[in-house]
Amino acid sequence: MCGECGVTLQDVAAAAQAGESEVVEFKRTTGERREAMQTLCAMLNHRGGRVLFGVQADGHVAGQQVSDRTLEELAQEIREIDPPAFPQIERVAVGGGMEVICIAVGQGASRPYSYRGQAYLRVGNVNARLSRDEYNRMLLERLHSEQRWENEPAPDWTIADLDVDELVRTVEEAIRRGRAEDPGTRDPAELLRGLGLMRDDTMLRAAAVLFGKQERLEVRMPQCLLRVARFRGVDRTEFLDNRQFNGNVFRLLQLAERFLRESLPVAGRVLPGLFERVDDPLYPPLALREALANAFCHRDYSIGGGSVAVAIYDDRLEVTSSGTLHFGLTPAALLQPHESLPWNPLIARVLYRCGVIESWGRGTLKIVRLAEEAGLPRPEIEDAGGCVTVRFLPTRYVPPQRIAHDLTERQRAVLALLDASRGGLALREIRAGLPGGPADWEVKDDLSLLKQLGLVESLGHGRGAYWRLLR
Repeated sequence: MCGECGVTLQDVAAAAQAGESEVVEFKRTTGERREAMQTLCAMLNHRGGRVLFGVQADGHVAGQQVSDRTLEELAQEIREIDPPAFPQIERVAVGGGMEVICIAVGQGASRPYSYRGQAYLRVGNVNARLSRDEYNRMLLERLHSEQRWENEPAPDWTIADLDVDELVRTVEEAIRRGRAEDPGTRDPAELLRGLGLMRDDTMLRAAAVLFGKQERLEVRMPQCLLRVARFRGVDRTEFLDNRQFNGNVFRLLQLAERFLRESLPVAGRVLPGLFERVDDPLYPPLALREALANAFCHRDYSIGGGSVAVAIYDDRLEVTSSGTLHFGLTPAALLQPHESLPWNPLIARVLYRCGVIESWGRGTLKIVRLAEEAGLPRPEIEDAGGCVTVRFLPTRYVPPQRIAHDLTERQRAVLALLDASRGGLALREIRAGLPGGPADWEVKDDLSLLKQLGLVESLGHGRGAYWRLLR
């Protein structure tokens, strides 16, 4: 069991001086081997670490006498860790016939680990009992590489239940992008095999999610669902639009993008030297598309009532998918360079090949970059309530297109002027800033309506009166 891990006396002294931490723990002697095995178990379930026998709690390197019996007792306790773990063990002489034993482990490949029937997790420099929910989550992730919802057979599905045209388009686009070899046939079964979506002539669930016909999915896989909504204001009190769609990933992605084009406000501006207006979407379309593609790749399709949802509020846009983050990923980690660990790798691989996803493990980073290039704040990611939400925030006020009824272009222009003014404008200043030179009475009528709708307010009297935007 003793290996050549290269630990020197200088290494031991440096670790002792630094003190105990999330990845280092001291034990006075191997008489504390049971407590040490709890620590190794906790480290295996976290990000690895090492236990040093022969180092006291205050960092004094005393060592201990080490015999064959000492090592056998340690080996016996290590065998109590389940599933089996194989740590590196090194003996370091410290003088006077005394030695330090260093036992090191990395993050376990078969988490969760337990010791004598109890699982632990390293939290700071202490060991915490692993909750049942956390244990089950780790166990699910361990089994995920071999057995997961998307790679299970869908025995009651046949080629007739698929949109074959979409399947062929997907393969041809993958060939065009150089991400797949031309199979020399357009036979649907052969194309599915080439994409890894058939096993022993049986279609996998991932094939239905990607290419299933709407009417079939609606009955057999109702979780292949897109929910879209436009709310009045900043909460869910009142809908302006609320729809649901069933279908395969490609259809739902198209419907989501159409909804965004129809529902998102557009800010118009005139560039100097040009005689035409340039329309800027409130949120960059490519960033929204990336967020949607990520949602379809990473969502948990095993949740029967699950979906991907798009919600537009006056102050934000949210893309939400059913399921939680896995493999130790956190919202903060997703906004930094990270390994690509899709929950549905078969689905993700097909979307990558045909260009819906452009690169592995960089979807959230691309969203951040596109948002910041558009002058937006960094998007927020939230993992709560059994869902993962990507939240886009605007940087500017966009006059609403619809409150109790449709607003005219001039009324929306009045709101934009008041927003730009910050402090407010007098009637004459508002009229001067509007195109077309409207009459005073027209502007007054617009302001009166906007005031009734709770969008603006008037302050002061007479020549000192002015109008201000209500936010």
